[in-house]
Amino acid sequence: MTRDSATSQKKPWKLISKVVCWCLLALLGSSIQSAARYSAPNQVALSQPLTVKWRYQSDQISNLTPAADKTTVFLPLAGGTLVALNAADGKLLWKAEAGGEMSASPTTDDRSVYAASRYSEPEQGHVHGTLRALSKSTGVTLWMRTLPAPVGGSLVAGENALFAGSTDGRVYALDKHTGLTLWTNQYSEGFSSQPLLSGQLIYLGSDGGNLLALEQATGRLVWQYRTHGAIQGPIAVANGIVYFGSGDGYVYAFSELRAQLLWHRRTGAAVQSVAAVENGLLAASLDNFVYFLSLKKGALVWRRQLPGRISARPVTAPDGALFTPLSTDSAIVLSLRDGKPANTLSLGEENSSSAAPIVVEDLVLIATSHGLLAFAAPQQNTGP
Repeated sequence: MTRDSATSQKKPWKLISKVVCWCLLALLGSSIQSAARYSAPNQVALSQPLTVKWRYQSDQISNLTPAADKTTVFLPLAGGTLVALNAADGKLLWKAEAGGEMSASPTTDDRSVYAASRYSEPEQGHVHGTLRALSKSTGVTLWMRTLPAPVGGSLVAGENALFAGSTDGRVYALDKHTGLTLWTNQYSEGFSSQPLLSGQLIYLGSDGGNLLALEQATGRLVWQYRTHGAIQGPIAVANGIVYFGSGDGYVYAFSELRAQLLWHRRTGAAVQSVAAVENGLLAASLDNFVYFLSLKKGALVWRRQLPGRISARPVTAPDGALFTPLSTDSAIVLSLRDGKPANTLSLGEENSSSAAPIVVEDLVLIATSHGLLAFAAPQQNTGP
């Protein structure tokens, strides 16, 4: 055997080794994220009594989900305003006026909070978008980018990049510190979904029904799967499996390692969100039902009808999942074991916000039409 022939035989094995290593890294990243989620659940016991600890009053609450870290809540308001609130007591820390209207849910990291807005040019009838990074401590703009079309859904920040999908079919990766473009992909359908980072990949659902798996570093398409309805809700990853819902009424489970569909399960209407918990998958559908499915095969464990449409992702904890149905005056906690109601949180008014509830330390935050409510367990009197 000549040296050249021996070398040519080694090349395919090198390529196969690289692919296997890349897949294992992606799977390991997903497993670590899943393990972290299960081993560090929310501190709030959702099935226990929860009362309003503080409220931030405003008639400008938007339908966008707030961002938060351990000490600060970043709340998007109508009119392109972003406010920072002290998570402990709800007091205003700063207010930033971006102009236009917020077009996507913000996100934050250890340095900045990132916000997207849209603004129109009446003379031309065209709607543009902006992306900006603001200082978490002051609200001062650190950088801003103008885009041909507004960003939809939500933003997501990785280690070095900010990712976003726009309504004109572009997917952006921008340097978090400078706002400079790292890569841009153009597709034939718009994005109004909630991207998810997993291992070396970013997952995005399109309005045309495609779930895309892209390399975070380069934007290269690793795989895609097409459904028959828009994918606009959040995506979940657990143990190397990607779970997502579609406007076609199905929940899908897709293997990261094998890049193939494992199962899909029909619900009664368009699926708005999914959330993976330790023993199953929660799926909220526009038929007002919550479905609890097995992770491996999608078998129905239980389902529960709620008094209104469920458009937002729930907050989950080991003892339950909290949902905020539209056109109701309460948030409802369902037991993960059997789907029976385990708690009710009174909102004081009919819920008309599609913003998802979030947890900050020991608080559950719920946006309503007239303000942001922070629920917590009642303080126990320990005596003198």
